[in-house]
Amino acid sequence: MDIRSLDLDELTEFIEGLGEKKFRAKQIYRWLHVSLVSSYEEMRNIPKSLQEKLSEVAPLYSLKIYDLQVSKLDGTRKYLFELEDGNMIEAVLMKYKHGNSVCISSEVGCRMGCTFCASAIGGLIRQLSTGEMLDEIYRIQSEIGERVSNIVIMGTGEPLDNYDNVVKFLHMVSDENGLNISQRNITLSTSGIVEGIYELAKENLSITLALSLHATTQERRARLMPIAGQYDILDAVGAMRDYANSTGRRVTFEYSLIHGENDTDEDARRLADLVSGIMCHINLIPVNPVRERNFERPNHEAVLAFQKKLENYGINVTIRRELGRDIDGACGQLRRRHLKGH
Repeated sequence: MDIRSLDLDELTEFIEGLGEKKFRAKQIYRWLHVSLVSSYEEMRNIPKSLQEKLSEVAPLYSLKIYDLQVSKLDGTRKYLFELEDGNMIEAVLMKYKHGNSVCISSEVGCRMGCTFCASAIGGLIRQLSTGEMLDEIYRIQSEIGERVSNIVIMGTGEPLDNYDNVVKFLHMVSDENGLNISQRNITLSTSGIVEGIYELAKENLSITLALSLHATTQERRARLMPIAGQYDILDAVGAMRDYANSTGRRVTFEYSLIHGENDTDEDARRLADLVSGIMCHINLIPVNPVRERNFERPNHEAVLAFQKKLENYGINVTIRRELGRDIDGACGQLRRRHLKGH
């Protein structure tokens, strides 16, 4: 029983099933999701007898900070969390003028196999529960003593590969009975599970959806991202077009710029053609070098030139601000270094 994964209705049913009064569920929910306690003993208005009963039937486990790197350049904090079963996941806190943004993981490892990403090395171990995803934010917020206002589900794992738990997470983290983080401040990034995108469009959510595109042709994308062998690039982009039209929410296309791989004038033209007519913007990401891969990032002038070409085609485009350059900032790097023992 992962008690943090229960929404208020489920927790109420669970508490009443233990023979307790209904109002106890609201109290316990607030302790878990507002006060962010890590033990039942901290729930001061809960009777000792109920604390002991809960400890027996639903032990409360919290993520433990196994390693923490703090950037001397910009204060970015990279967390390596240990789960109850000993597995490791990563999360990153990025400080912006508009507030604290946290990038969380949705799985232990990843089955997508993208060639430029350290997360995929070693494959998928397991999916995270809703409660474990929530606790990434809770432990960070407790550690820094400040509120988190923005969430990006773009750490280790493919969110739409863990669809049910992720959708429940989105509802619970934005619940007025919990942290009440606006869904408009949440971004979900997918490598392009097409049926998941169509399904997500029906969920009546206000989040931003981002597609990891990274190439402008099916052949090139399939080489960079094995998932493209299952979902054609045109189908993935078409699903994003449907999401924008169905929800009225602007979508994002993530595009990792790799020197000599996807940064030519022709790539810029094809990229503009692909997203033409979609309510979107493009997020250019100079690729993070990964020890196990041999990709190079283009220099700053080349990135600016690529941005200018897209703007000349009438595309809304930004270059992602680089944070945590002096630490293991890229997805999967800190966990990978731990697994290798150095």
